[in-house]
Formats: sequence, structure tokens, C-alpha cells
Amino acid sequence: MTSNYTPEEIAQAHRILYNEGIKMRYQVAGKEYVDKALANADNPFSKAMQEVTSLPSLPSALPSFPLLALNPRRQPIPRRVNRSQELATHVKGAMNNGATEEEIKEVILQAACYCGMPSGIEGFRVAWKAIEEWRAAGGKEAEKKGDSHHVDEHRDMDLGERAKPEDV
Repeated sequence: MTSNYTPEEIAQAHRILYNEGIKMRYQVAGKEYVDKALANADNPFSKAMQEVTSLPSLPSALPSFPLLALNPRRQPIPRRVNRSQELATHVKGAMNNGATEEEIKEVILQAACYCGMPSGIEGFRVAWKAIEEWRAAGGKEAEKKGDSHHVDEHRDMDLGERAKPEDV
């Protein structure tokens, strides 16, 4: 199968989608968080993941799904066990873009049906902490002032920290 586009046209299309995806990531997660993630991808191996991460952030990259744009009920949110850091970032991003606590709760409840109850339990624990941090940082007002409220540093958690018997 041959392409109707030149390699230059394809490269330009990728650049446009990537740049628009970065703008969307800024809107959802904040400029400071995204810039740090991009800076941490300081080698070709890691850089590929940041490039791919930026593409699905752009709703128009998926024209058959126009309602994806910033709607918390349609935004993919990482909910599986051991994705706590990303879930917290997505919860805060959803709150910045108008999601309610009730909507976030429903998304995690639905995900628990597919990902398992332990994932749902962890999701609720992480989301509640993220919501409290978001509130403490001033919510949307902190974002407008440029104050970061995202949890940027990742730390590995052992199973005991992720799945506490009293929460099951």
C-alpha cells in the first residue's frame, strides 16, 4: 500500500498533532508537570513514550470521538493497581477542567468493575487524597496563579502500601 503523502507531509502532520497534544496536556495537567515529564525523557528511548503520550491527549486526533474533549466521563483515567501517581495527576487535571467529585467517583466505580475491586479501592484512596491536595492548593484558583498542585515525584510503593487489609 502506497501513501498519498510525502514523508515530509507525514512528518509535518505528526508535528502538528504532537504540538496540539502538548497544549492539551498543559490544559489538563499543567505546564510545570508536563515540562518536567518532557525534560525527564532525556534520551531517545524515554522520549518515545512522551511523544506517544502527547498524541492521545488531543481529542481531534480521534475525530470519531468528538466528546472526548475534557469530559471526565470520557477521559481515560489510569485506574489499575500501581498507577497511583498518574491517577492523582488525572484526577487533579479533571478537577481543573470542571469535573465534579461525583463524576470522578462514578468513573472509578465503573473502572473497578473492569479492573477489579482492589484497583477500585486503591483508586478511591488515591483520588480522595488528590482531591484534598487540589482543594488545599486552592483548586482552579491556584492553577490560574501558576501555583503547581500536582504530585510530580514518583516513588515506588510496595504491595503493603498499596493494598492495606483494612481497606479491602
